[in-house]
Amino acid sequence: MYKIAVVPGDGTGPEVVREGLKVLKAVAEVTGFKFETVNYDFGGDRYLKTGETLPDSAIAEFKEMDAIYLGAVGHPGVEPGILEKGLLLKIRFALDQYINLRPVKLYPGVWTPLRDKGPEDINFVVVRENTEGLYTGVGGITKKGTPDEVAIQGMVNTRKGVERCIRYAFQYTKEQKRKKLTLCDKANVLTYAHDLWRRAFEEVGKEYPDIEKDYAFVDAVCMWMVKNPEWFEVIVTCNMFGDIITDLGAMIQGGMGIAAGGNINPEGTSMFEPIGGSAPKYTGKNVINPLAAISAVQMMLEYLGETKSALLIEEAVIKTCGKMKSLSAGKMGYTTTEVGTWWQVLLKKNK
Repeated sequence: MYKIAVVPGDGTGPEVVREGLKVLKAVAEVTGFKFETVNYDFGGDRYLKTGETLPDSAIAEFKEMDAIYLGAVGHPGVEPGILEKGLLLKIRFALDQYINLRPVKLYPGVWTPLRDKGPEDINFVVVRENTEGLYTGVGGITKKGTPDEVAIQGMVNTRKGVERCIRYAFQYTKEQKRKKLTLCDKANVLTYAHDLWRRAFEEVGKEYPDIEKDYAFVDAVCMWMVKNPEWFEVIVTCNMFGDIITDLGAMIQGGMGIAAGGNINPEGTSMFEPIGGSAPKYTGKNVINPLAAISAVQMMLEYLGETKSALLIEEAVIKTCGKMKSLSAGKMGYTTTEVGTWWQVLLKKNK
């Protein structure tokens, strides 16, 4: 019996999570695994009512869960940064979800802005370090509001944090039977932080002689993701660079409507989510694309070891993409609810 924490969150988050849970229930009926969910109302509405983002008691409960399923975070009535730091980053740090895993995969029939590129060209994974780098909050401002103001933001990279991320990436590459791992950095400018990344990559890489080691500066990675995405199989990178290139990856795989990600602690509780944000302008209109949230369910089941269930969902995603006019909100040709409801039929047909 899997125990899953559900955090629908803000904006369209509850709508897409609702459809994702339909899929989870349907595939469980087909393949036979058991699960239960515990719902949490964390997000902008709760913060505006109580001033609370995420209590420590919830973290303790999350640690007892098998996984967390998140909708979206971001409320127009809450100052930017409050929910992101108080909810998302707190979960990542408290549960030590030190890997952000982002598949970039173009499905047949899905439009991509890259001319002459197809599913055989766009199929790679980004392994992003998720708890260090520029997102640790180290820094400060002096003489604020004066002509002499100075703002400093520190990049923190530890040997432990860098090495475990790189080791995860090598092991993931091996287990997925992929042949090449690319380190994305900026070692020619970030000569301290990314020197550590390069040395760790070289040292850990010696333990994986069958995997080709590749190096690319982040600006080159952005160019080649657009021009020759087929060059990449798995990319490992730091927190900020991963944040940026995964959004680029989402665009070349068809948009935010299909992109999902996992915040992974290989020894603890991991969290899975669509990466498109809360999209408040579409809230309550029943037009948001739920496929990214459904793909997040697929990733969650794969992580839990329910491989057959994950494959069934992916097959259904491919069939669904072929029926939709577009993956963009309001342009699908179907409502959010209709897209989610197809799945019960598709999954039972695949039984």
